[in-house]
Amino acid sequence: MVNRLTPITAAMLTTSALLWACNALVGRWIHEQVPPLTLNWMRWLLALLILLPLSYRFLRPDGPIWPHWRRLAVLGLLSIGAYNTLQYLALQTSTAVNVTLVAGSMPVWTLLIGCLLHAQTISGRQWLGAALSIAGVLLVLSRGQWAVLAQLRFVAGDAYVLLATLCWSLYSWMLVHPKEPESLRSHWAGYLMAQVLFGLLWSTLFAGLEWGLGSPQILWSVPVVAAIVFIAVGPAVLAYRFWGIGVQRAGPQVAAFFSNLSPVFAAVLSTALLGEAPQLYHLLAFAMIVGGIVISSRR
Repeated sequence: MVNRLTPITAAMLTTSALLWACNALVGRWIHEQVPPLTLNWMRWLLALLILLPLSYRFLRPDGPIWPHWRRLAVLGLLSIGAYNTLQYLALQTSTAVNVTLVAGSMPVWTLLIGCLLHAQTISGRQWLGAALSIAGVLLVLSRGQWAVLAQLRFVAGDAYVLLATLCWSLYSWMLVHPKEPESLRSHWAGYLMAQVLFGLLWSTLFAGLEWGLGSPQILWSVPVVAAIVFIAVGPAVLAYRFWGIGVQRAGPQVAAFFSNLSPVFAAVLSTALLGEAPQLYHLLAFAMIVGGIVISSRR
């Protein structure tokens, strides 16, 4: 049941956005050491191994996941399989700025999907919140200089990001319209493990194509192993857990706005890693996105 946005729910959704920003930075850092689709596969394989000790009983022949394997396979495809894979594919031809800019449209697509598929009414306040949130994303991407946006050129890879955004919006709506039994949904590790299990099958297919169609290689080192462990524990297990709770409590319309905090966090973290102080436009962008969240979540 969808409730009001509480401070705890907001903290969980914000943590998800922060962890996904870290995931983008770490993924960019090791992109020359590990092929992107293979990295996604290793990330979720390790996540599955983390979840199995907490949920292995759901894999028994009489477990609650098998009667609903088709729906769980769709959840795994939309989130773990397609969403991450499409983003990695987009970065092969598109820039990080373009990818983040297109992904910033997620609140709009989430509102539209709710209206078209779930008979949800879109209020003027929600449209205002979406506009304010997207303006915050534009501000941080332009680094406070709007002329920077005029230099953007959209390429084929941006279509991958748009498709990834649609997949994530559909996934979020499926979380608040569950058809799985309560015995599965109430067990967070089991429910997430079921999605990871089927999502990993899709990721295995995509990684297999990557190796079959090219000549990738992995340059192993201690930092690379540490990076893979981090993105499996944080941006995978914890972020997906927090996002699932946040969507079920606040609704996908409100949760979608929190995803726009990721580019702000990524920009601030990148600036900090370069030894530079955060700029005023970072603070303004954060305030605009938070303002969009507050406006859209009010009833």
